[in-house]
Amino acid sequence: MESALQEAYHYTFERDLLKEIEANGTYKRFKAGETIIEIGDNLQHMPLLLDGAIKILREDPRGDELLLYFLEVGDTCAMTLSCCLGETNSEIRAVAERDTDLILIPVYKMEDWIAKYSSWRKFVFESYQSRMNEMLETIDSIAFLNLDERLMRYLQDKAKINQNEMLQVTHQDIAYDMNTSRVVISRILKKLELDGKIELHRNNIKVIDL
Repeated sequence: MESALQEAYHYTFERDLLKEIEANGTYKRFKAGETIIEIGDNLQHMPLLLDGAIKILREDPRGDELLLYFLEVGDTCAMTLSCCLGETNSEIRAVAERDTDLILIPVYKMEDWIAKYSSWRKFVFESYQSRMNEMLETIDSIAFLNLDERLMRYLQDKAKINQNEMLQVTHQDIAYDMNTSRVVISRILKKLELDGKIELHRNNIKVIDL
């Protein structure tokens, strides 16, 4: 854990804070597709990403999901921060996009570090700002982009977050993330392939237009 923590955050946090994170944090590994945080969970810890990627989802009253944003190494989730500091239950679902390593930080330590370490305060505030910007982009894409454009952006983001132009994802998985039907997704994917932006294969999708 120590080497992974140093590699991911040695430019972000001072040495004393890194030592405290190592002493108080709990290392966890999640396989791709595993749920890290569930809607309604009483959060006692905040995840600090060391390796991998996480997708953050919201759920409507019918149980349909919508992808809000992805988290990469060096990120944390602003909505999780808000729930931890506000002592409220989780309003999001966090799922490992690929095999993911993280450190769970106790809530009481988060509060102490805000007062004690300027680098932690900066990290928390910048995380809020970054995730807010990403949620605004999601809202804008729903409001102003057609579904073809939204789907292409989704595929590009997913390829970048997985560091691989070949996506192991089903049409149904995409439909869940984008809160639409598999039939609609399949139709648009075929159109994107005809436009030369992707290639459809039996078990994966190759993103050409990155």
